[in-house]
Amino acid sequence: VPLGANRFMHLISPLIAAVTAIVGFAVIPFGGVYHFGDTTLSLVVANPDWGLLYIFAIGSLATYGTVLAGWSSNNNWSLLGSMRASAQMISYEVTMGLSVVGVFMVFHTLKLPDMALAQDQTFRLLGFLDRVFGLPVPAWLDWLRLPAWGIFYQPLAFLMFLAAIMAENKRPPFDTPEGESELIAGFHLEYSGMRFGLFYMSEFIEVVVIAGLVATMFLGGWAIPWLSTGAIIAGVGSVFGTGFATGLCILLHFGCFMTKVVAMIWLQMSLRWTLPRFRYDQVMDLCWKILLPLSLANIFVTALVMLIFGERA
Repeated sequence: VPLGANRFMHLISPLIAAVTAIVGFAVIPFGGVYHFGDTTLSLVVANPDWGLLYIFAIGSLATYGTVLAGWSSNNNWSLLGSMRASAQMISYEVTMGLSVVGVFMVFHTLKLPDMALAQDQTFRLLGFLDRVFGLPVPAWLDWLRLPAWGIFYQPLAFLMFLAAIMAENKRPPFDTPEGESELIAGFHLEYSGMRFGLFYMSEFIEVVVIAGLVATMFLGGWAIPWLSTGAIIAGVGSVFGTGFATGLCILLHFGCFMTKVVAMIWLQMSLRWTLPRFRYDQVMDLCWKILLPLSLANIFVTALVMLIFGERA
């Protein structure tokens, strides 16, 4: 602990950062709800009605760990890094929340397991011909279906949310609060050993949380494309029994979810390795001048489409 620092705040800041990263896993579902006779198994720790808002609330608390770390270190470079971090994280919280309002509207829920369950089906690729123009889709074209994933209903929201939540996590190319070429090491300049390790670990834990969150909202969660839970249990259960089919379904769903999580981790790491660090003014301009107007426009366009053409096909 450097001389002149606030010892208590300096010690507790890494804990705040690490704990807020870990508890985000509480509402992310690793699978659905399964029934073995009278026993019900749910592969999610908690399923509150406001599950996604819980993620946003926990993410906002992480700002305290970063700000207090820079302020309590009695170092001007650390303080400048914490000021950058607070401005960046608070700014992107606004865009991050607004970017997924369209997802709430499409799936009618804030529960992450319910969002994943709603994506465990398909929709007709040419269904708009029937719903918009009143033209019946021929039977030989009805097989053209896509998984009912959030990325197909809300592609712009997917891009905006991924950018906003990566900026919220301060990962490259949004790592201006810890830019080595400008701030030496930013808000954790005066940290070493396990305390620095907690900051470092918490950001990589958040990478996994982000991957699970994006997979749940936009990539179907645990749902297997073109193969619903009912189809698996009915097909396998007719030969091996319902219990075996349900157990197999759990393994398949967990494996599918983890595959999507690994894919999203790879995407985040690829962006980290590919893109150079943005300037601080570019980071803030992206939030307030591009992502925020787009997120508001996405809400109005989604509402207009749902009003004119009805609910999801």
